[in-house]
Amino acid sequence: MTTSPTSSNAPSFWEDWGLDLSPQPGGDSDFLAQFGYLPGLKELLTLRQVHALEHATVWVLSEAVRGTSEEGTEADLLSGMSTEQGFYLYGQVKTLQLQRAVQTALQRITTGAWSLAVHPRCGTNLSVGMLLTAGLTMGFHLLLPRGPITQLLGLGLATTAAAQLAPDVGALAQRYITTAIPFNLVVESITPLPAQSGRPTHFVRVRWVN
Repeated sequence: MTTSPTSSNAPSFWEDWGLDLSPQPGGDSDFLAQFGYLPGLKELLTLRQVHALEHATVWVLSEAVRGTSEEGTEADLLSGMSTEQGFYLYGQVKTLQLQRAVQTALQRITTGAWSLAVHPRCGTNLSVGMLLTAGLTMGFHLLLPRGPITQLLGLGLATTAAAQLAPDVGALAQRYITTAIPFNLVVESITPLPAQSGRPTHFVRVRWVN
């Protein structure tokens, strides 16, 4: 990984428009208290917080091993998958090292380092890129003349525009839709699992607390 999290003190997209959408420690708890009768709501809120903790943990691990080019390559190969019970972490990392990283990540992200919730290699960015490409392609198809050359030109423009927009739009989608600051999570256990596709695997189990 070659980039580091941006400062949590930087103004957000919404602050530029005069809106304050800063994370609030009791936000999800209050929302759950009011609408807890909705099926699957707690699982959804938990998943968003787990997703943020997964990203923060990968950031912390990457910072810890960013010493040599070889170690940097190992950091780039770290990946994860979130569930409502916790998250899987795939890559070369020792259990004790992961335990320290998870606790550090949880402490930092809940005390102001909110940018740790957003990661450039998140699958959200890929999904956003695909949606942008499809939407822009359809738009150019409808707006441009039906000739093959103009349609090919439109396809090229749509693909280029989507590639340029996807990182920023994907980051916004992560920040405000697919992740939430894990104010309600505590780590219960970290368990080594059999390797998946030749990659060491751990499962970080969490629990929701109000």
